[in-house]
Amino acid sequence: MRILGLDVGQKTVGVAISDPLGFTAQGITTIRRTKKSQDILEVKKICDEYSVEKIVIGLPKNMDGSIGFAGEKIKEFSEALKEVIDLEIIFWDERLTTVAAHRAMIEADLSRSKRKKIVDKVAATYILQGYLDLISK
Repeated sequence: MRILGLDVGQKTVGVAISDPLGFTAQGITTIRRTKKSQDILEVKKICDEYSVEKIVIGLPKNMDGSIGFAGEKIKEFSEALKEVIDLEIIFWDERLTTVAAHRAMIEADLSRSKRKKIVDKVAATYILQGYLDLISK
């Protein structure tokens, strides 16, 4: 079963996909956002290409666990996505995933410009891998 992981930001959407057995997540692309309908069509194409059965979306929360403005925007995006793609959508607490992604890329000695290009894809991988680790227990 393939699971899609999304890190939805204001300018880009980081995309990761699980292996067919659901053990590992791999970043596959970053969608440059244009308008919501076009962004959703891009996600749908990926879902069709990989025969995705479930979507995990990073939900930004405040450090106290509450959902702020960014989280509400993600929920709105998810509702619009559900209207076009009839798949289960799971929200994953994404607090600190971008921080972890940056840290891993710094440790890998990637330049700042390279990090900027792939940070959302790496964050999507962290989001999806966290979910995969949870369900494999």
